[in-house]
Parts: sequence; structure tokens; C-alpha cells
Amino acid sequence: MSENANAKELYQVLGLYEEPYGIFYTDAEPAAGFAPAIGAPVSRELEQAGGVDYGEVFKTFSCVAGKLWLARKKRTAAYFEATRYGCVGGGFYLGFYAPVVEFVPCYVSTGVPGTPIHGERYMDSPAAVKAWIARLDPRPAPAKYCVFKPLESFTDGERPELVTFFARGEVISGLCNLAVFVTGDWEAVAAPFGSVCSHLVSWPLRYLAEGRPRAVLSCIDPSGRKYMKPDEMFFTVPYALYETFLARWRESFLRTDEWRNIQGKIRKSAAAWGE
Repeated sequence: MSENANAKELYQVLGLYEEPYGIFYTDAEPAAGFAPAIGAPVSRELEQAGGVDYGEVFKTFSCVAGKLWLARKKRTAAYFEATRYGCVGGGFYLGFYAPVVEFVPCYVSTGVPGTPIHGERYMDSPAAVKAWIARLDPRPAPAKYCVFKPLESFTDGERPELVTFFARGEVISGLCNLAVFVTGDWEAVAAPFGSVCSHLVSWPLRYLAEGRPRAVLSCIDPSGRKYMKPDEMFFTVPYALYETFLARWRESFLRTDEWRNIQGKIRKSAAAWGE
């Protein structure tokens, strides 16, 4: 059985109605897809010199999850680069500039002093955000573009670093338990604080760099949920863990009567949402 056929069978058993996306960095711009408009220059050095015009920055604001949402509708790519970052935070979390500009800790917490820009109030102070960012420490982008695209569209010369599933609760329960089954790690799934883009890229790469590949569950960023279906979650794994899913899923609970009972709930959920 080919890997592609094996993957299709796994998706069917899990109850996935949408093929996962792969995430990778490349110097080749995708031939098609959605990317943010070119934004005003942003960097720590420019900010310290008073040279960042955040009014201009917000004119081209575009959320990573928003571009991914558009790409999912068309089954095409979403991609980003240093000049087309879309969102100041997103550009940082995808590794296009470092260290983080002072704007981000203020924006995520209590607001930007001396401006009308309100804070998201996801943390209670810029200092708390800075401590979190120091732990996350996004990897510098290893190539010009960060690309998200359907796994089915990868060519023989391309290999994703990460794989993201889009699913609701019952399917997510299957993915979470499959991650534990194939790794033997009862903490194989993490749901750390962060934006959707940090869950999609920064956190999985952070855990991978620490020698502990983990799945990352993304559903907790209120600012990103507008770009997700109702009740939907994202589930991102390193590609090597995805390959282990393909190699070992038949040994797991996914072949049991217990999971067949869950499949009935998955079908009811799909019918309720018109899928």
C-alpha cells in the first residue's frame, strides 16, 4: 500500500473531512496562493530609532490564520516572508525578525503607551509577555518563505517540517491519543499559551529543538478563532511524528469497537455542520 493510500485510510478512520496542511520554509515563492501585502518596515533597531510607523503597519495587517483560512477554502498555499509578514507578532513568531519589538509585549498585554492601540489583555503586563517570549524563542527563518499548503500538493523534492490537522473535538481526541500511543509519552500533546501562529510553527519547532517532539493543540487564541470553524481546533505535529502515525495507527485503538462508537458521533457532528 502506498503512503498516500495509507494516509487516506487514516484520515477516513479518524473522520477527517479535510486533508492536513504541511508547513515548510523555502527560497522558492509558491506559484499560487495567498500572501499578505508588503508591509511597512519593522525591526527592533528601527523601533528603537523611532522609525516604525505603526499606523502604516496596521494598514496591511493580515493574520497568519486568516491567510490560512483563505488558502483552505481554495486548497492552495498561504505564505509569508520578511516584507510580507501581515502581522507584527506573526512576523516574529515565524522567525522573520528578532529580537521581538517592544510593540508586541505591550500589544499582547496592556496596550501601547502613548498611542490609541489597545492591548489584547491576554497577559497582565508586558513583563509577563517578555518572559513567555524568552521561553518560546522562535527559530530564525531558515529560508525566505514560510509556506503552508495541502500535503497532497507537495512535490517529490519537498518535505514539510510540520503537519497541521483541522478538526473538531472527537477527531482531536483520536489524534491526541494516537500521539500518546506512538510516542509512549503521556504528555505528548501540549496546549501552551500563544497565538495561533505560535501554535502552528513556533511551539512545535521549540519542542523539536529541545529533543522532545510534541503535538501542539491550537484552539485557545481568541483573536485567531474568527479564522476557524465553530468548535474547530488545529493539531500540529513534526513531520516525523506524522510519519509514525502512518506507520503505526493500525496497531492502535483506531481499530477497536470503542473508536467505531466515536465515529458515529463524528458523523453526527459533520451532519450538524453541513459537512
